[in-house]
Amino acid sequence: MPRDWWSRGSAAWPAQRPSSAPSWSGSYGAGHGWSPWVEPEHRAAREAAALFDESSFAKIEITGPGAPAFVAYAFAGHVCAGREPAPVGAVTYTQALDDRGGVAMDVTVTRVAPGTYLVVTGTASGRHDLAWLRHRATAHPDVRIADVTGAWACFGLWGPRARDVLAPLTPADLANSAFPYLTMQETTVGDVPVRALRVTYVGELGWELYCPAEYGSALWRTLVEAGEPHGLRPAGYRAIESLRLEKGYRVWGTDVSRDTTPDEAGLAFAVRPGGGFAGAEALAAARAQGTTRRLRCLVLDDPLTVALGSEPVAAAGEVLGYVTSGGYGYTVGASIAYALLPATVGPGTAVQVQVDGAWVGAEVVRGPLHDPEGDRIRA
Repeated sequence: MPRDWWSRGSAAWPAQRPSSAPSWSGSYGAGHGWSPWVEPEHRAAREAAALFDESSFAKIEITGPGAPAFVAYAFAGHVCAGREPAPVGAVTYTQALDDRGGVAMDVTVTRVAPGTYLVVTGTASGRHDLAWLRHRATAHPDVRIADVTGAWACFGLWGPRARDVLAPLTPADLANSAFPYLTMQETTVGDVPVRALRVTYVGELGWELYCPAEYGSALWRTLVEAGEPHGLRPAGYRAIESLRLEKGYRVWGTDVSRDTTPDEAGLAFAVRPGGGFAGAEALAAARAQGTTRRLRCLVLDDPLTVALGSEPVAAAGEVLGYVTSGGYGYTVGASIAYALLPATVGPGTAVQVQVDGAWVGAEVVRGPLHDPEGDRIRA
């Protein structure tokens, strides 16, 4: 890789970079071969379209006559409307809670048929979540839970031109009125049968396209060829990380875990009222005591210094909490971090983050930094 790429500059990275650069530009710039390619992938997703191979994401299938009741019990989210299950085709972002009200799973649940649900979770969370669901299902003998990760390829097609790329390839009507956000349809893309889910992990218009694994390479080629005139670029997980930080999307195991409640993580909107789900009583007890800490968004004063996780956060010489995850946001042009802090530390508070042994100024801000109203994902 040529070593002069620092001098070329970009809209987000100024050309006049210091010769003695801080941690991001030193440790994660010229020292890592992947870093100069993250920005164009990120910008493709924000400005045109990007295609991500998410086949490694874990997929769990819940089937059987008792599946609707079990899903309503296992997950705290809006997987049912009143006492009735969500309709076929509904996609729900939700959590499963443990017996202390902590977030044990952070997933999407899609009702693909009357007695079939697809749970999608992170690559590293698959075994954990599978075991968690099977443990919860011991009292539900009419439910079958299976790991189907290897059976399905999955590609995320996201960006303001995602609809332009996909529309000529499918008979499905992709208009908002016909295919709204957080819904699924079974259709074809090119010659490939797919389950198309209108969801996003980058904060842009688009779909996750699931197909049987044997069709994966054909679907990828079809999408790449169709996307070329629209500026589509294949992209990777480092770009996803940058994009999701700007949008404020959480990662289980770092930003949220069994040690955080949905309220602490800023996910109370994903919990349905009225209880009736596992962990509901524990969550109600935690709420009665009051929320004493919250996950906050920080912007570091120096955009070339990036916290990656576990760095202490302090104010007035007192350590208040720690960074859960962080990275550089190429669209907003800022170093972003998320941190668990006392609930009294709100937006506008000046703090310091210790990165590589040096304290760097930061401000607690109101997130998300990109498209806070969610207009782009519903375009």
